[in-house]
Amino acid sequence: MSRPRIVFMGTPEFAVESLRACLDVGDVVGVVTQPDKPKGRGQALAMSPVKALALERGLPVMQPARIRNTPFAEELRALGPDVCVVTAYGKILPKDVLEVAPLGCVNVHASLLPRFRGAAPIQWAIASGDAQTGVCLMKMDEGMDTGPVLACRRVPIRADETSASLHDALARVGGELLREELPRYVAGTLAPVPQPSEGVVMAPMIDKEQGRLDFRRSAADLERRMRAFTPWPGTFTTLDGALLKVHAARVGEGRGAPGEVLASGAAGLEVACAEGSLVLTQLQPEGKRVMSAADFLAGRKVPVGYRFTSTLPPGEGGA
Repeated sequence: MSRPRIVFMGTPEFAVESLRACLDVGDVVGVVTQPDKPKGRGQALAMSPVKALALERGLPVMQPARIRNTPFAEELRALGPDVCVVTAYGKILPKDVLEVAPLGCVNVHASLLPRFRGAAPIQWAIASGDAQTGVCLMKMDEGMDTGPVLACRRVPIRADETSASLHDALARVGGELLREELPRYVAGTLAPVPQPSEGVVMAPMIDKEQGRLDFRRSAADLERRMRAFTPWPGTFTTLDGALLKVHAARVGEGRGAPGEVLASGAAGLEVACAEGSLVLTQLQPEGKRVMSAADFLAGRKVPVGYRFTSTLPPGEGGA
């Protein structure tokens, strides 16, 4: 088989490089993506990044609202794909869809499986303090990222890495992985290897509340979470009941009761944590612009000894 017939399934920006790779190594006979969604203040319908590229390349696009217990699998089968490639599509595929193509469905997943199965592997890799992560190409089964692995590429996590920068790096690597390994899989020279039963860690979806800074954690942990949750959901605390977003901070060496303000001045707002301290350097009061801690404190005094209180977010991932 020279150029396989590919159905591509993906939705966000992360999947765009994978679609480009599929166009390079095969004939994309159809693109499946999530339905257009309201966006912005006007709530106008906006297409996904994958749909935008598909239309630019003149590819047929399918946007089913539901795929389970529908004729969707037969519609895909009519396209005659040899293989389906899935990258961040956003829906769990039922058995009939997984079996549409003779070579099944392969998935580009942004972690080193079996570590960080699930919806948010990029964020939890940073939040957990991992030194590296990567991308795996896997043969899909009915489980949550449980299928056998075809190939992986490792990517180091820099000390200043955010989920935004790591997202872009892993998206590029995902495209490279497909270009190199999908032809080998199609040719039958790349065999899937079952994932080990040890080392399984889940990476569940992140909600806004997980961006709350809980000073009962160590300062190093909170600094990692700030980078992991950039750009979304961001991190925040409350000051006298009002939301205060924190856009930048560094780890300090101060000690005190968790949440206690140790210093308040031009260098930042230093808050004690369970271990060490966090120096907040860029802040955004509710309804206002992002500003330096010095500018914020010029208009709003936060005295040494003030105590930030926190509550633990429910249901956390990573380990």
